Amino acid sequence: MSSLIPGSEALSLRARTAAERCGVHGESLAGSHPVLSPVNGLPIGAVDWATSVDDSLERAQAAFLIWRKVPAPARGAVIKRFGELLTEFQADLGTLVSLEAGKITSEALGEVQEMIDICDFAVGLSRQLYGRTMVSERPGHRLAETWHPLGVVGVISAFNFPVAVWSWNTALALVCGDPVVWKPSEKTPLTALAADALLRRALRESGHPEDVSQVVLGDGALGAELVNHPGVKLLSATGSTRMGRQVGPQVAQRFGRSLLELGGNNAAVVAPSADLDLAVRGIVFSAAGTAGQRCTTLRRAIVHRSIADELAGRLEEVYRRLPVGDPTAEGTLVGPLIDASAHTSLIGALKQAVEEGGSVVAGGDRELETAAPEAFYHRPALVRMPGQSPIVQAETFAPILYLLTYDDFAEAIALNNAVAQGLSSAVFTRDQAEAELFLSAEGSDCGIVNVNIGTSGAEIGGAFGGEKETGGGRESGSDAWRAYMRRATNTVNYSGELPLAQGVDFTV
Repeated sequence: MSSLIPGSEALSLRARTAAERCGVHGESLAGSHPVLSPVNGLPIGAVDWATSVDDSLERAQAAFLIWRKVPAPARGAVIKRFGELLTEFQADLGTLVSLEAGKITSEALGEVQEMIDICDFAVGLSRQLYGRTMVSERPGHRLAETWHPLGVVGVISAFNFPVAVWSWNTALALVCGDPVVWKPSEKTPLTALAADALLRRALRESGHPEDVSQVVLGDGALGAELVNHPGVKLLSATGSTRMGRQVGPQVAQRFGRSLLELGGNNAAVVAPSADLDLAVRGIVFSAAGTAGQRCTTLRRAIVHRSIADELAGRLEEVYRRLPVGDPTAEGTLVGPLIDASAHTSLIGALKQAVEEGGSVVAGGDRELETAAPEAFYHRPALVRMPGQSPIVQAETFAPILYLLTYDDFAEAIALNNAVAQGLSSAVFTRDQAEAELFLSAEGSDCGIVNVNIGTSGAEIGGAFGGEKETGGGRESGSDAWRAYMRRATNTVNYSGELPLAQGVDFTV
């Protein structure tokens, strides 16, 4: 465990250098709102906040009138260039992710790689925006559906994936013909400025209007403007379930579309036949990765009673030796919590868990407090619980893993499903019948259902999202592109006659 945390001056220099290399102008880094790094809890820069989204929306709408006429493969060529620039500046953007979100280096670089991957996906998609031809009941008629650009897309993203989720939306939206206005987390503005600068460079070099990409920095008031603005045809928001309860109805009230990626309270069932070596690796990454600050973080391990003690012992041993410290240092696996509020949530949840009969097996303690008093480093916590108590049913955005037991597989499925959220789930088993049951309609009710792999680490090829209080939205791969377009059903009559559908006779 490293006790050496870089000072503010060193981190500020690294942040500025990385941002400027990505194309961010120096004046953009000399604003009035300080940017705090969770690495040391101190400022690493300052930015100016926008006072309104109106100007950005006007620019985006004007750009839409041009962008929608650009052939989709040409739009894909812009995204191809963007992917090339992300590859060239992956280390710089990854540095900003680490400094602003607190991710360890490999996870930060992995987030940028996810951006590169979605660019590859979107380039192929730009030649595959397929409609379909349907059989008409009327002779001499053809039925078809076509897909068209929707309009301006608003994106509100969270601190824990400061650029990847924006890229999922933006790569697809742009190839579909839609400009994007992005309100990033106020905790991660430097990564947003850097990513936007690279995309604008790709647009500029390709001879297309840069205004199809807009970023507005500020607090929740700007997000509320995007939610309520009639010019935003699709609002994609990532955040808490509480936020989604407000956003969804407000967008629906103005007959806009919303794509909501909200909370997760994810579980992994560990069956008696499981490969425990594999299960331990999958559980630890899913539960402790990103310091537990992923929507797909594993928060509940539902373990067969016959192997619960053995698995708990193995997890305890790994948890006690996890390297916690500076996320940019080699060998670190667990970085800091984002801020003091996350620290308070973790402490409160552990206290409640004990009050509800739980026992803290390992972790939970604050570390490096002397070396970094303004930052919040915690060893991930493992807690054995007697049942699905209220705290287990709540999502605490911190590295706490609750270990529950079950006796038969139907009980395990019921425990998996007995929470309000429905994002990600997993089962570790070598019993094919159990695996298939978990994947079936009688099994997990989540949007992501895995076998012999943890709940985190989704690939971009599959649609990402969940059910119930997770919001029901889908982003990234598969046919998620349809959310960013409008569908038109076309009937072409080439018969010279005018027969009506359903045999209606309306002769005049």
